[in-house]
Amino acid sequence: MKDPYKIIIQPLLTERSTALREDQGKYSFWVAKNANKVEIRQAIEAIFPGVRVLSVNTMTIHGSQMRVRGNRKSKKPDWKKAIVMLRPDDRIDIYEGI
Repeated sequence: MKDPYKIIIQPLLTERSTALREDQGKYSFWVAKNANKVEIRQAIEAIFPGVRVLSVNTMTIHGSQMRVRGNRKSKKPDWKKAIVMLRPDDRIDIYEGI
């Protein structure tokens, strides 16, 4: 197995992800672009012991176009997001290290 800390880059802390976490028990993470669902599941269970993952949904977010000094254009990099659903009695304390 790959290093779990290279697969899970950081949790996403947005209004929508907070609402998903409170209502449905789903957590959002920024993950490596080449990670698959099985690797993401194993990494979450390795980083947070005692947590069991029920499902993993992934999506690739395409970077937006930017204008840089006049007519030149640039593009932000693409990235991958994973939404992980845990068992109803499991919780992850995301704000622990903040």
